[in-house]
Amino acid sequence: MPLYIKYPTWIRPEIIPGLPVRWYGLMYLVAFVIAYLLFRRQQKERNLHLDEDSISSLFFWTIVGLLVGARIFATIVYDTSGIYLQKPWRIFWPFEGKKFVGLQGMSYHGGLLGAIVGFVWYCGYKKWDARELGDMLVVAVPLGYTFGRLGNFFNGELYGRVTTSPIGMIFPHAEQFPYNLPWVKTIAEELAIVPVNGYVNLPRHPSQLYEALFEGIVLWAILWFLRNKRPFKGFLIGLYIIGYGTFRFFIEYFREPDADLGYRIELVKTGLPPALFSSFFNFSTGQILCFLMILGGGIWLFIASRLPNNKPGTVHLGSPALVEQHQEDRSKRRNEQKKLRKKLK
Repeated sequence: MPLYIKYPTWIRPEIIPGLPVRWYGLMYLVAFVIAYLLFRRQQKERNLHLDEDSISSLFFWTIVGLLVGARIFATIVYDTSGIYLQKPWRIFWPFEGKKFVGLQGMSYHGGLLGAIVGFVWYCGYKKWDARELGDMLVVAVPLGYTFGRLGNFFNGELYGRVTTSPIGMIFPHAEQFPYNLPWVKTIAEELAIVPVNGYVNLPRHPSQLYEALFEGIVLWAILWFLRNKRPFKGFLIGLYIIGYGTFRFFIEYFREPDADLGYRIELVKTGLPPALFSSFFNFSTGQILCFLMILGGGIWLFIASRLPNNKPGTVHLGSPALVEQHQEDRSKRRNEQKKLRKKLK
């Protein structure tokens, strides 16, 4: 019986082979839909009078900010080739020659910054309470994020470090190592893995699934439970930022850093490759960004707790006349639906 898990052979990045439609993109679409539905659920719970078109526009501009921020941040922070400095139009160009390849490379942290900009801008435009709606949005996001990480798993990317754990998984497109390296030979012999042409594919932590569980399901459950127990407006925003940053910081110990970046801070020189865990005092780019998230979330909680009009449930959604108009429109739609039902009977 093998001491590791083989990556499911039925999983392919493309939903239909030969067509440029991938599970990764579909999972992100599912993520956005789930976030939207959970947001609407909270809107009904709080009896907020927001029309569907306005909510759709809020999500549209937030998603636009997310995609732009995620893409730009990825090309600035994670790309070391310099190609985007030489050809900046390629940042948003989804073709390579005549082949459609999509936008490969997105950064969560850049997406977060972009989403904040898009969300706050639209709330300011509509004169909405960004703290109140922001608390609702961050409660809706993590469960959708779960599907984003599942998309990474279906792509067979962002896998973790080499492990001898029984939950280690062999990813078909993971980097293979020369069998003559002492540490590779030791692990391969322990797991009874036979080299092919002098190379061996070793099991990795399925870190995408770790993230889907903790940064997705667990974080969502915490925020969902506390959604009606907020001490002040903006509390859930800070809790989400701290919670995500904390979970991701520790999961990064299981996730292999980008080969061309390695450790941004290496306090203990072990001589081990990034594919192996070396020390709790060596930090990747993702861990540094997560530490800044935790710090930023704490600062936000301190500020939000002292802002005026921070009592949960007191919502400003534009002028009183506009709110009254929303209520009238809602009543009118209900009356029209009742009349329609009577006619159908």
